[in-house]
Amino acid sequence: MYKLDLPVDYKEASAIERRRAQEDERKTRIFNAKTRQIGVDRQAIEQQMFDKKQMEEYERKRHEAFAADALRNDRIATMLQTRQERDQRALNEALNEFRALHQQPSSRREWDLYDPDYLKKDKPARVHDDDPRCGISSIQKFDGEDLNSKARKKFQNEQARSWHEQQMRERDQAKRSQEAADRLYNLKQQELDQRAMDLQKAEEDCRRAINMATADYNKALNNEQMERSRLKEQQDLDDKMTEIANNVFGDVLTENPAVAQSAFGPHRVITDRWKGMSPEQLEEIRKQQARQMAENERLRQEEELRNREHERQASANARAALLIERELERKRRDIQKAQADENRRLAAEQKAHLDFLNKEVYTNPPTAAYFMQFNTTTR
Repeated sequence: MYKLDLPVDYKEASAIERRRAQEDERKTRIFNAKTRQIGVDRQAIEQQMFDKKQMEEYERKRHEAFAADALRNDRIATMLQTRQERDQRALNEALNEFRALHQQPSSRREWDLYDPDYLKKDKPARVHDDDPRCGISSIQKFDGEDLNSKARKKFQNEQARSWHEQQMRERDQAKRSQEAADRLYNLKQQELDQRAMDLQKAEEDCRRAINMATADYNKALNNEQMERSRLKEQQDLDDKMTEIANNVFGDVLTENPAVAQSAFGPHRVITDRWKGMSPEQLEEIRKQQARQMAENERLRQEEELRNREHERQASANARAALLIERELERKRRDIQKAQADENRRLAAEQKAHLDFLNKEVYTNPPTAAYFMQFNTTTR
């Protein structure tokens, strides 16, 4: 019914035989205690040593490369520093040359303040008729002056070439205008001189009046100061006499008890002025002490009553606590008895369960053949 004469697969048989031989060789290697080396892989260790040597060689080459790079960087830094010093020296030389050529003292902004030739280089007070620096109060420009006469004449000569006929007609009019201007100028000068003399006289009168007023003021001030000194001396004398009278007839020497009364209340006194208590105050203190003694006696009796009541309540509380403690002890004994009964019942149930396991469940204990199947192969 089944075909059992199957052809043999030699390739599979050889593979199986090869694996069996490897397994036997592995057994001799693992189960032989003399040649067994479990946990040590020599090839891996040799590979690790080879890798370590390669790493050390790589680190040595890397260190040498870094050292060569550091030397090269040092040489480059030295060259750069030398070049920077040379450039800095050239820059300083150029800067000094620029200062010598373009930053002379005469080119400074404040040179005009301490220039020794300032007065020689300064402009004159008046340059021409239209100089804006010459105002009314400069006394540099006067009516009728003509400093630009040469330029004006030159300009007039140039105009004369084209305006000769007009100039001839206007010459007479200009002459008459000039004479009128000179006359007006002379009159103005006389008026200005007269005004200056009047102003000078008025100034002298004003100065004379100011001096007289100052002298009168100083005299009045001196009189006032002398009167003030006299009044001050009189006031000092009056104050001293008043102080003597106050000390003689004052409350301190007469020992007036009212001076010890404090402004903060009738129950407070000033200690440095207090002369002692009056008989009325002493009598009031005795009455107050008697009232305090009576009050203390009343408080003592009340305290004694409270202590007796407290002792009575403490005894009642102690008896009640004893009864409660006895009741709790009785309940505790009942609970412990119930727990002991429950523990005995649980112990009986656990013993019955163990007997069931040992007699009914665990009925097939392992034999020596069961343990002999272990450690028979290398896998």
